[in-house]
Amino acid sequence: MNTPDFDAMLAETLTDGRLSRGERHALSAWIRDSEIDERDLAALRHRAFEIARRHAAGTHGSAVMDWLEDVVKALCAPAPARAGSARACFSPGEDCYRTIIGHFASARTKADVCVFTITDDRITRAMLDAHRRGVGIRVITDNDKSADLGSDIEELRRTGIAVCEDQSPFHMHHKFSLFDGRTVLTGSYNWTRGAADSNEENLVVVEDARLFQQFQSEFNALWRKLAPGR
Repeated sequence: MNTPDFDAMLAETLTDGRLSRGERHALSAWIRDSEIDERDLAALRHRAFEIARRHAAGTHGSAVMDWLEDVVKALCAPAPARAGSARACFSPGEDCYRTIIGHFASARTKADVCVFTITDDRITRAMLDAHRRGVGIRVITDNDKSADLGSDIEELRRTGIAVCEDQSPFHMHHKFSLFDGRTVLTGSYNWTRGAADSNEENLVVVEDARLFQQFQSEFNALWRKLAPGR
């Protein structure tokens, strides 16, 4: 990881406030090509905050914070997995939820979510940001958990994200999500603060065409069953 190169790249982008699309892509490409790991990403996020604090003293603070938001989003985005590749994340810790957030930050067209419960506001914000960018998001969840204190399901529904719930006496207990026709996230990890902070959980990220199609077929079958006519 070359920190001087990173500092120079960021310095060139600070003049206009928000990062342009080209600048975001360039930063994401630099992260990918540098083959840095999660520890390096954490160090770069810390470095970005240091740069923002230094520049905020001499410029409009709101513009610097807009810039910082864009930089941090780029630093959360995962490097695209190679076809047929897989990696595992574990909690407690930041790896699982940051991986989920990163996939929403880098999603371009579509995300299908089939998760038992969603209460982690950090993930919800990433979903809402993707929705506002025009990413098509569908959510399948369990009706019993959607009524829990802290559930974000109604917030997602109010913003226009398509949501359907299992109304049976049994549980829709899946925990998987599908991104842009190629990437599967699955494992024991529920999208909750407890899963991130306390539970022993796992999340597997896979790029495999056959596996993706199996999960997509299951999602589509559940969607037709639980949301007929939609």
